[in-house]
Amino acid sequence: MPILIGIDVGGTNLRLGVVEVDTAGLVKPRLLEEVRFQADFSSLCQLHQQAPELAWQQILSTIANAIHTVAAKYPEVSAIGIGFPGFIAPDTQLILQSPNFPGLRNVDLSADLSALIGLPVITENDALAAAYGEYVMHPQRVSNLIYLGLGTGVGGGLILNGQPFQGQHGVAMEVGHIIVQENGRRCGCGNSGCMEQYASASGVAISYFEATQQQSSAAEIARLAESGNQAALAAYALAGKSLAQALAHMLKVIDVSEVIIGGGMSGAWALLAPSFQQQLEQDLIPALRGKVNVNVSTMEDHAGMVGAAMLVSYLTHVGSVIRADNYMQQRLA
Repeated sequence: MPILIGIDVGGTNLRLGVVEVDTAGLVKPRLLEEVRFQADFSSLCQLHQQAPELAWQQILSTIANAIHTVAAKYPEVSAIGIGFPGFIAPDTQLILQSPNFPGLRNVDLSADLSALIGLPVITENDALAAAYGEYVMHPQRVSNLIYLGLGTGVGGGLILNGQPFQGQHGVAMEVGHIIVQENGRRCGCGNSGCMEQYASASGVAISYFEATQQQSSAAEIARLAESGNQAALAAYALAGKSLAQALAHMLKVIDVSEVIIGGGMSGAWALLAPSFQQQLEQDLIPALRGKVNVNVSTMEDHAGMVGAAMLVSYLTHVGSVIRADNYMQQRLA
């Protein structure tokens, strides 16, 4: 069976998974190995906002070096799938914009990286990749699901009738940018009051700082909340409430029954859940109450890697369904 590398690009880390894929779809993919690398791409982009090409070259070299390290152990690797945070054009695979990576606009990760490593590369939005990973590994093989990834930002992915849904312009399910606070915090996307400014790890840190004037990570704030710190508890309560507000709007538009919460901050779900459940029950239209299953991912943080690899397999076979004609054939030739 083919061996692929799936990569999950985060704001502060890089995770590579070696995935064995059954192209017939009879056997679930198998994660053979996971390798993590430190890579603070968000800070790198902040540093080089005036010269984003410098940041881009360092991002490329970091990812290429990581691939070379892993591929040396698995020479049979035939292609690379990458989940990248940003708006990915469906027809060209250009990264149009990445709100959490300032300055990156209209860059071609697939082509530029492929030139460095000598393997075909497919790039998709990181949350869409995670959604597809959850879909292929879901125990009930549901056909429709929403994935919400809580990390540095908040990403969303949608699977409809078993197919990853990108939207016409590559910005479908950018749910972190649903506005939940009028005239709220300024967001990297250019708007104010976006949900991810409250429900992400960085949002929790901002909430805690506003209350205490102390800089802390979301993980540190979670530990404080578990010990009863009121400011920390309030930061997570606001995160849960904001997430539920946005999800209620999504479900009014996209009527699905399965919602999966993933990402690094999902580990603090016990702190988010009370305000989340209360707000979701309040905001859902009556016709949907009691009909939506919201569960925390059981894949730890592997969904993005597995999904990125599986999207390579998927797009190889049905690329013409969601891409311009012959685009995938050119990429994978």
